[in-house]
Amino acid sequence: MVSQIPLIELPLFPLSTVLFPGSELQLRIFEPRYLDLVRECTRHGTGFGVCLILQGNETGAPALPAAVGTIARITDFHSGEDGLLGIVAIGGSRFRVARSRIRSDGLLRGDAEIWPDEPEQPVPVEFALLQSILERLIETMGPQWRDAPRSTYDDASWVGFRLAELLPLDASEQQHMLELTDPLIRLAELRDILPRFQKP
Repeated sequence: MVSQIPLIELPLFPLSTVLFPGSELQLRIFEPRYLDLVRECTRHGTGFGVCLILQGNETGAPALPAAVGTIARITDFHSGEDGLLGIVAIGGSRFRVARSRIRSDGLLRGDAEIWPDEPEQPVPVEFALLQSILERLIETMGPQWRDAPRSTYDDASWVGFRLAELLPLDASEQQHMLELTDPLIRLAELRDILPRFQKP
């Protein structure tokens, strides 16, 4: 008898950006459906699913999201000068949506299979250049990571996700990096992409 992987119901927030595990997400919320989402998540201490938009827009009619996304957990919220609600969330586990539906208020909900976190793997010596590039990128573009422990730079999963976030990849490339399940394959593909960003 084949065991069924349990599915968890998640409110989904399609965005034109990819959220990686461990990454910070800042949003300004103004649509009623997403204000309801924030209220639901803060009331129950739960997260919401962030998925890249494949078709459509962030506002208005419900967009078509990618099946694989990342659970975001709200860590802070505030009222902006424009009166809009601002939230800060952190990316957690990845998931794959098995089926989704649109509620009457336009909020998308999905039944999702939660993926296990990638196990820590040391960065092989052939990818040492990626560690150095990541250090430089964090110095100029990722201040939130400047105090990260040195040990994180030897975690292949962490290095790969941070590079995928900070390198100027297009959204479809970032989505591909999110969907990879082997951190060493992710590092190899990032290494092969690097020549694109080198000045002639």
